[in-house]
Amino acid sequence: MSERKFNLTTDPWIKVIVSDTNQELKVSLIDLFKNAHQYRQLAGEMRVQDLAIMRLLLAILTTVYSRFDAAGQLYDWLIKGTDQFGSDAKFDEDYDEEEIEEDTLTTWYELYQKGQFSDLVIEYLKGYSDRFDFFGKHPFYQATKEEYDSLVPANKAVAKGKGTVAIKQINRRVSESNNSPALFSPKAGEYKNEMPIDELVRWVITYQNYTGVTDKTKINASEKFSVSPGWLYKLNPVLVSGKTVFETLMLNLVLYNQGEQKIALERPVWEFASAKAYISERQTGDLPDNLAELYTSWARVLHFEWSEDGQVTIFSAGLPKIDSTNAFIEPMTVWRQDDKTGKYRPAVRNLKTLSKSMWRNFSNYVNVQTANDTQEPGVIKWLRLLKENQIITRNRLLTLVSIDLIDDGNATSQSPTAELYDDMSINIDVLFDTNNVYYWPARIEQVIDLTQKIGQDFWIFARNLGKMRGFQKDSLTGFANQLSTQFYYGLNEPFKNWLASLTDEDERDPKIIAWQNQLRNYAFNEGQKVVDTSSSRDIKGIITEHGLQNIFILMDQFKFNVNLDLKKGR
Repeated sequence: MSERKFNLTTDPWIKVIVSDTNQELKVSLIDLFKNAHQYRQLAGEMRVQDLAIMRLLLAILTTVYSRFDAAGQLYDWLIKGTDQFGSDAKFDEDYDEEEIEEDTLTTWYELYQKGQFSDLVIEYLKGYSDRFDFFGKHPFYQATKEEYDSLVPANKAVAKGKGTVAIKQINRRVSESNNSPALFSPKAGEYKNEMPIDELVRWVITYQNYTGVTDKTKINASEKFSVSPGWLYKLNPVLVSGKTVFETLMLNLVLYNQGEQKIALERPVWEFASAKAYISERQTGDLPDNLAELYTSWARVLHFEWSEDGQVTIFSAGLPKIDSTNAFIEPMTVWRQDDKTGKYRPAVRNLKTLSKSMWRNFSNYVNVQTANDTQEPGVIKWLRLLKENQIITRNRLLTLVSIDLIDDGNATSQSPTAELYDDMSINIDVLFDTNNVYYWPARIEQVIDLTQKIGQDFWIFARNLGKMRGFQKDSLTGFANQLSTQFYYGLNEPFKNWLASLTDEDERDPKIIAWQNQLRNYAFNEGQKVVDTSSSRDIKGIITEHGLQNIFILMDQFKFNVNLDLKKGR
């Protein structure tokens, strides 16, 4: 069999949409960074796959531009080592963090103004091309057979044939083990384990970020540990979407971590001497001290054995879960504070919160208080820094995006169940309002609270209707929840349009009153839809301890409650 070759730097594997033609194209890493301004978006098999690949791209950019400026010069506060790409550079002990902040902001600004990445990124990829070879001596995102055998118990060695995962399990659209068939898979039967190399590369990157905990093999360790389900899998991701791939990457390119922890040299996984060297550090479960390493962290040690006819056997060994407590180096997540300890952890979503749109959790993404005591997502803090330094123009509309893979809620499997995508657009001057008296984020949060109060009025209306129809307990709650979900689904677009229309020059009260009027009309229309589809039994009604109750009386009560709450809201 001829030697297999596939290098991520030169072979096409990243799916993108070309802006001018609206056509899908597969490109290599080098092509992507050369032409990122010509691509509208990544276009993989799933949104979460795009997110995982985007973080790999950001790891490359973070590594390069945390060491070198836009002109390709090593920063003055770094002492050059022997590697031309700065992997062994050292921080000058006399460095000033203000100087680092200023220099990295300047680099970001110059790149953004130019509209393209500098040639140094291409040179870096060429210099490390052997580490991006999927079949080389240092196979990309994998361990060699010798490394794998040295990391797992003897009875789990490659020769024993144990501890394997199938391609259909790595493919997150299938996520099927040999023991548990996926009922609603986009691929059938034997085709579930067939995949071209470029797609396999995309899914391997995704799998290292979204794994689950079904496999039994673990690496050798002195103490027992819980295997990692994948770092991204246990976040509530938020990012900023731009008009092109270049703009999206730039808006999420955090080059300065604003004092959350001691600054460390960026070190992605491919800059370690070997997979074994990486695992020796990774096996502690400690949070990486640099963003590039976190972006490229593994959940599994993978080894690929290829047969003469091109079939692959994938060996997998679990790695410890990374500690996410106060992991503020991670810029792409929403945080939740533990009331008892005061510590923060990523606010992981679950199946119960699937129908709750992003805007309804506005305060999770935006500091709604003028006091700066809220733990905002790091990417929001970075944008705030860019705005404060007048690097991003005023009156610019920003689109915040949430992409999430929700597990099944089973602690022993954590298998993927649903993919979630949501967004909301907001003017940057509204997001980072400097007017403490008429602070827009606080007023927006009040509007959202009122809007959800009207939503609660509708839920009560639906529940009373269900009770009148004879529903009880779980079926009653389920009926009300179903109608409530439909109510909010129809409310998403008008609210997001209102939010995107706001500017810092607006008089606050007229804009809020306009929304309240729109909300009243919407609520009454949704209630009337229920009335219009009511049955003769709903119209006739029932006699309760409070007298006659029918659909018209319920509608009148609903209108009364809506008007009362809107009056209080003013």
